[in-house]
Formats: sequence, C-alpha cells, structure tokens
Amino acid sequence: QVQLVESGGGLVPPGGSLTLSCAASENIFNFDDMGWYRKAPGKQRELVAVIHVGGRKTYGESVKGRFTIYQDNAANTMYLQMSSLKTEDTAVYYCSARHLSRNYWGQGTQVTVSS
Repeated sequence: QVQLVESGGGLVPPGGSLTLSCAASENIFNFDDMGWYRKAPGKQRELVAVIHVGGRKTYGESVKGRFTIYQDNAANTMYLQMSSLKTEDTAVYYCSARHLSRNYWGQGTQVTVSS
C-alpha cells in the first residue's frame, strides 16, 4: 500500500511563490505516472502537472509557465514549484501516483492565494 503525504501548503499573496512536497512511502522510481491535481470549491478536480514514465511532463493549461513539477528520487519525493500565483490557484492540492495499475492519493494540502 503506497502512502503519499503532501506538505507545504499555506496562505500566500497574489504574485507569490510556494513549493509543495509529496513524500512517498516507496521508491518513486518504480512508479508509473506521478502528479498533482487540485480541487477548488464548486469546481471539478483538475490536472495541475504530471511526470510520466520516462520523464515527460504534462501541465494544465492554466499553470503552464508558472508551475514546475520535479522529483528527487533519492528522497522519494515529488515537488510542485508554484510561482506568480493567482487567486484562482486557491484549492486543495493532491498528490497522486500510479503503481502496479493502481492509483494512490494523498490527503491534500490547502493552498490559499489572497491578499
């Protein structure tokens, strides 16, 4: 059973930056896709960024050029570096991993962008 634990959320003003972390209980090198999703009140869950097998990265249209996803395999941790944050980035951010045909989710971390 893979466990994912997010951290790094908080309150940040518009235009600010924040980096989220997702620590995995297993070697992330063995995972298939691993990524970030977010859920804002009244909205559907949406893709933020994914690292695919082989290292290819996919970003949601609304975050392209502002967010960067990367991994530290030695630390079994994935990160989401967020910059130029907007109020519409406010959401609960979830870490997700696909391993042996199963999808795993973290508990989520709240990001609030507000002045």
